Amino acid sequence: MTEDLRIPLTLIGGLAAGASAALADRLRAGEPGTAVVHHNLRRIHEGVVTRRLQLGARDQLTVLELAHGCVSCTLRLDLLPLLRKLSRLPEVRRIVVRLDEAMEPEPVCWALEHTLVGDRPVLDDVRVEAVAAVLDRATWLTDVTGDDTLDERALQASPEDERTLAQVGLAQAEFADVLVLDGDAPDAWTAAKTAAVLDRLAPTAPRLELATTTEVRDAVPAGARRGEVTDMHGPLLRGEPPLAEDCGIALLTYTRTRPFHPERLHDAIDVLLDGVVRTRGRVWVASQPSMALWVESAGGGLGIGHAGHWLAADDGPEWTEVSPERRTLASLRWDPEFGDRAQELVVLTHQATPEEVTAALDGALLTDDELAAGPSAWARYPDPFGEWHEEPCDDEQPSGHQVSAADRKDEQR
Repeated sequence: MTEDLRIPLTLIGGLAAGASAALADRLRAGEPGTAVVHHNLRRIHEGVVTRRLQLGARDQLTVLELAHGCVSCTLRLDLLPLLRKLSRLPEVRRIVVRLDEAMEPEPVCWALEHTLVGDRPVLDDVRVEAVAAVLDRATWLTDVTGDDTLDERALQASPEDERTLAQVGLAQAEFADVLVLDGDAPDAWTAAKTAAVLDRLAPTAPRLELATTTEVRDAVPAGARRGEVTDMHGPLLRGEPPLAEDCGIALLTYTRTRPFHPERLHDAIDVLLDGVVRTRGRVWVASQPSMALWVESAGGGLGIGHAGHWLAADDGPEWTEVSPERRTLASLRWDPEFGDRAQELVVLTHQATPEEVTAALDGALLTDDELAAGPSAWARYPDPFGEWHEEPCDDEQPSGHQVSAADRKDEQR
């Protein structure tokens, strides 16, 4: 086997800035030649980002002025070129990137693989050895089940950033290979509920204590994703999360083989914003027969975007163009008339019950009479989701429209 000479890269994410910084310091102290990079986005609304680089005795602060202040531009214009430069320094044996509190690791990993620096991606120079998420037991559960926005905590990653703390905090933990826990929960009930959520959200990620952790890569389990970006048509569950309810936390897998009525789904989707920790999955809306929609909810925040074409669509991808996992899933559920089109959602609840969620979503499906009317009738349905798609910044991972519980309440007034 050919030796991989790329420089190992560890990403650290988390809403708790102090705890993330402490972990980065421990990793730097544990191995000479470790470079630590951190971009502070607190002044990004002014078009300013502060970058700190620590390497050996060097501790350098650089103020970056960006024409357009956003995470995508910070990655494309500074972080990615810097990683390539550091990977070529003989004194650098390892790189640790401590992500800003508002940054999710998956878009960063997507950029490493898909954004060109010069004529090739930075993954030619570095390899992701671990993605860690640092969680503060005292605040994490409240943050990821609430409605607070990044703006309300002065943590926006761009002037237009409408995400909630829940969306960011859950994305950080869900994508991590290793979870590093800090502090104490305020009470035993919160500690138990936090553990129940993590058991179902990130079942394959080992949990380490920040107070005693000096290394994370040794804890990364075999088969960890190590920065592998989610296939929106791949399996929605990783590992073997417990299916039984614990502390009021339950995991629902919702699958159906008939389409949603767009207006009834728009009304019913509020069920994913109240008493639900997390939702992820693909939906089939009758008025959009070619395109799968990707739905993510977290606390009081909801994101909806395109997940690409169904294999059965006239303009869908060829089977040879998609992953083996997607081909397997499609083969198992293939319908003679509708192909791979289906509803597939995983919903993690904490106050709502799986029965309530199921009933609300079932009520949005086409009735027997509507199903019999066929695609020509479905195409005439008013579609509130038709405008819910935004173009991302250049080279940014595709994403969808963000809507919060407050937005939905405004719609209903």
